Amino acid sequence: MTDFHLARKRMVETQIIRRGIRDPAVIRAMSSVPRHLFVEEAFQDQAYGDFPLPIGSGQTISQPYIVALMTSSLRLTGVERVLEIGTGSGYQTAVLAEIAERVVTVERISSLVKKTRRLLEELGYHRVACHLSDGTLGWKDSAPYDAILVTAGSPEIPAELVEQLADGGRLVIPVGTRRHQVLKRVTRDGDRKNVEDLGGCVFVPLIGHSGWKEEEL
Repeated sequence: MTDFHLARKRMVETQIIRRGIRDPAVIRAMSSVPRHLFVEEAFQDQAYGDFPLPIGSGQTISQPYIVALMTSSLRLTGVERVLEIGTGSGYQTAVLAEIAERVVTVERISSLVKKTRRLLEELGYHRVACHLSDGTLGWKDSAPYDAILVTAGSPEIPAELVEQLADGGRLVIPVGTRRHQVLKRVTRDGDRKNVEDLGGCVFVPLIGHSGWKEEEL
């Protein structure tokens, strides 16, 4: 039987800390969240491996290092309202909820929303609001956000998401083709946006009004 506590400890030490993630809050969050509960039972013994895993509906749970990198790139201090686009399994949502004051997450696949909402509630993540909607349009009802995290690859930076950032807010999003993207951090400065490249990555496509269209896939 897999010792999940030990597997999680090794994951953090070998995949997160050794690769340069230094944010104490991110390290604590990833040491706490039971990643194996966010994958199908058949994959639980692989949950702490250095790779993404399928979660159904053509979606994946991201590689642990990517989760840590994206979370640390938001530069959270613990008081932020965060918007997540692409709830998926809810693992990234839980990591954000361990750090941020409030997390609003949006997913377009209803089966994932139902399953993930139930799991997050069972695990005690009560400062999370899960919504079924087109994530490329954000979630205006709770805007502005101090940070926005997009967990799927977009052909461009959706203007709707930048508009929902607070002044000084950070948006982290993979941008590029359907098969390869560059992780970008967008910081809003009044009416301007400052864009930084954080390195190459590969994500499932962001589908919606301001992302990829179903017929393009």
